[in-house]
Amino acid sequence: MERRPTIYDVAEAAGVAASTVSRAFARPGRVNAETAARIFAAAQALGYRTTSLPGLVPSRTRTLALVVTDITNPFYGDIIRGAHEAAGELGYTLLLSHTQEDAQLEREWTERELRAVEGVLLTSSRMSDQAIRMMAKQKPVIVLNRRLPEVPSILVDNARGVRRAVEHLTELGHDSITYVAGPESSWTDGVRWQALREATYELDIRLRRVGPCNSPTVQAGFGRASEIAAQGATAVIAYNDVVAIGVLKGLLRLGLRVPDDVSIVGFDNTLLAEITEPELTTVAAPLHAMGATGVRNLVAMAGGAVPSREPIVMPVRLVVRRSTGQRSRKRTSPAFGTTNAPPSASAATSMEAGSA
Repeated sequence: MERRPTIYDVAEAAGVAASTVSRAFARPGRVNAETAARIFAAAQALGYRTTSLPGLVPSRTRTLALVVTDITNPFYGDIIRGAHEAAGELGYTLLLSHTQEDAQLEREWTERELRAVEGVLLTSSRMSDQAIRMMAKQKPVIVLNRRLPEVPSILVDNARGVRRAVEHLTELGHDSITYVAGPESSWTDGVRWQALREATYELDIRLRRVGPCNSPTVQAGFGRASEIAAQGATAVIAYNDVVAIGVLKGLLRLGLRVPDDVSIVGFDNTLLAEITEPELTTVAAPLHAMGATGVRNLVAMAGGAVPSREPIVMPVRLVVRRSTGQRSRKRTSPAFGTTNAPPSASAATSMEAGSA
């Protein structure tokens, strides 16, 4: 009987160690792309087949990986729905991973999925540029909400959204803005901060920053409220809607009124923006369309299409609701000569108890 080729035969033919062959099939993201290609070519030439290495699967699995950093964040709900609907229309299945804002966990989970999928859609990835590029050499990868040379990406027009928010607050008479920052590892946060600096400079608006909120949740925004109140801020732009809602709740707890004392703007236009009280003014992003577009382009790449080098930029719009209003002239920032400072936390608690 003819002897079946082994992992050692593949290693010899490819000029690598047997452990490298095993790793190439089991965890392809950990092997240099050129080395992996050489190993796979050698395996194919030798007719190597095994069930002990789960990385060896048919190239067409009709499955895609969708990786989100925090599934509890409503921002991802519309992206997931858009991606799921597009995948279903194209006859594909989605594997959904939730990585808890942890870059290492995101990398480990995604690498495990590489062997079972035709492509990966990363949303607001916290991984390093190098890790993403390595994965993109193994399987088609598209990144949402992050621009990375050599890897296809889909972005929202952050600069335009920030500019509209600043212009809106300026039209309401505000001459200073406090930004509540998101995670330090967030590419989007850096882009929005830079756009804020440029817009406020051009419009001669004072700009301050609190944060970061490395876990961008309602609790994180709530925890920044006292710092914002101490600044005497009259206008706040938050990293996202859930942080903005936390700020809103925290300021109300301190006895401040929204928008009479402080106007608040969020980002993303999630469902929560409509049900909070007062309803949240926010920059709306086409999240459903982003998810759907990402999946369609990923399927095209898996079929051999060559993606554009330039990112796809999705339009945004400002949705004005009741959390923003005309600046009150009775309340001025302590930094510029306060005449009506916000009440203390203890006084705010008493006020809240009296209204309950």
